[in-house]
Amino acid sequence: MEGSTGSQLLEEFEQFVQDEQVPDRVLFILCAGSRDEKHLAYCSSYCCSAALKQALYVREKNPDAEVYVVYRDIRTSGFQEEFYKMVQADEAILMTRGLIETVTDQGDFVEVVLSESMLDGQVSLRTDMVVLATGMVPNSTLDLKLQYRLGKGLPELEYDFSDSHFICFPYETRRTGIYAAGTVRAPMDMEMSGEDGSGAMMKAIQCVESIKRGEALHPRAGDLSWPELYMDRCTDCKRCTEECPFGSYDETPKGTPLPNPARCRRCGICLGSCPERVIGFSDFNINSVSAMIKAVQVPDEFEEKPRILAFVCENDAYPALDAAGVNRLKISPYVRIIPVRCLGSVNKVWISDALSHGYDGILQIGCKPGDDYQCHFIHGSELTEQRGENLQETLETMMLEPERIRTAFVEITGHHLIKDIINDYVEELELIGPNPFKSM
Repeated sequence: MEGSTGSQLLEEFEQFVQDEQVPDRVLFILCAGSRDEKHLAYCSSYCCSAALKQALYVREKNPDAEVYVVYRDIRTSGFQEEFYKMVQADEAILMTRGLIETVTDQGDFVEVVLSESMLDGQVSLRTDMVVLATGMVPNSTLDLKLQYRLGKGLPELEYDFSDSHFICFPYETRRTGIYAAGTVRAPMDMEMSGEDGSGAMMKAIQCVESIKRGEALHPRAGDLSWPELYMDRCTDCKRCTEECPFGSYDETPKGTPLPNPARCRRCGICLGSCPERVIGFSDFNINSVSAMIKAVQVPDEFEEKPRILAFVCENDAYPALDAAGVNRLKISPYVRIIPVRCLGSVNKVWISDALSHGYDGILQIGCKPGDDYQCHFIHGSELTEQRGENLQETLETMMLEPERIRTAFVEITGHHLIKDIINDYVEELELIGPNPFKSM
């Protein structure tokens, strides 16, 4: 009875009873196909407890039955550990760790051969029924048919579950106003699904209330600014529509962007992607940041004091930098910091302005991308790496060394790391020498 639920197992067991074919021995195989790179690589977390519950069902229906539970590991988290101990106390339920070698139907019985068992090197068990505890697999047909730049269905991760991609903000999906919960988001039992649903409900309430006030959602919660477009300069390059992680730009048949403000999270990635300075915010735009860059006094080449401009994202890098200050870590005084909404919001214009103004180097520090972490705006940090080729072209055009620009990533707890990133870069630039644009 592969993959039977609790109710299905009861129905099938009761059918055995009605047919006077009551099994006296039932064997449960846990992790049947799970935690196997060739089949189902992950642990579904609920299977162990479900199998133990079904083992008790068997004992209730047939008090004389013997039950075997063969496992690789028993995973019963939280208060389920007490339930595991209760099942373990039943003398008619034998639990043993082992690997299944073969399962053979011998007619009157089923023979199961185990290896690496706690009972012996290799053990053969005879049983009347074998129950496989299979993992939870997502419904691959999920398709909400939403008009959205990033596809039709909910965003899917490695194992096809629709997840948030937000470690910091669970339940959030890449779609503003749509929240994944329960087994839509990940394998979980009923208790966890209930808690998950409550969390998603609270996020939905926050969404409704924020949008009613015209505010952005996480991570820039409460932001009242909006992207302002100067369409007379737009060349329909589609960079903003393709790079916005939340699909806040649709487009006409000709490719002209059509803003959808309700989806906008105010990350500014579209600002960083636009080559024509079309997009800006009232408090964050090309001109305002360029003014900050040019307001810094850059020493001439005779003072031999480098000036480094650091763009740091406000979500991880800037708090890490702040923590470095709180911990009184020594950071080079030659660095000037400009916080940005996301590293993906850094426009090439700012890089050119800084180098032309005489800065010796530019350091971009943002959230750490990867499977175990991520940019708060999904792929802002990754976009910065991809745009690096264009920045190298800018350096070649200006006849400058490629080391003049560096990109680094830190977690919010990386205050020691960000100190080393900055200080090491300053030392490297001192060896390279001053920016030749200082003398112009």
